[in-house]
Amino acid sequence: MDEVTLLSPDGVAIGVIAKDAVHTTDTPLHLAFSCHVFNREGLLLVTRRALAKRTWPGVWTNSFCGHPRPGEDMTEAVRRRALDELGLRITDLSLVLPDYRYRAVDASGIVENEICPVHVAVADGPLSPDPDEVAEWAWVDPAAFADAVTAAPFAFSPWLVEQLPRLRELGAV
Repeated sequence: MDEVTLLSPDGVAIGVIAKDAVHTTDTPLHLAFSCHVFNREGLLLVTRRALAKRTWPGVWTNSFCGHPRPGEDMTEAVRRRALDELGLRITDLSLVLPDYRYRAVDASGIVENEICPVHVAVADGPLSPDPDEVAEWAWVDPAAFADAVTAAPFAFSPWLVEQLPRLRELGAV
């Protein structure tokens, strides 16, 4: 079982916890990441979380998220997770929101509490999503998708709802 890095309120690593034990109704602050993947035509990959996911099952979200293993380089963690979750190699990986942080509670009471740097990347090949992670996926026009998220935020993950306006301001989406 993978471990995740626990963080102090100021973002300093203070320990580790098993990944399967971190998300509860009292989730401690920990390190994660988000990634928004584009194809060569400029379309954005969005995914619908598998129904078996512990948090926000069945919700549409960004391309993928994950947790770096303790001591793992963040860039390598993002690349690893793209392969694990989507069967996808990525290129042109860049950090666009290094300070993104959020806390959200889903309908079951499970809490997400993360310092979660946000990346963008370009797809380098076909997808082969893991069905335990991804129920559906689509390549979408970024502007139209942002409009849909604004119109119906309840249908999307809370981190996506918060990240998209900031990414639009930066011109990253």
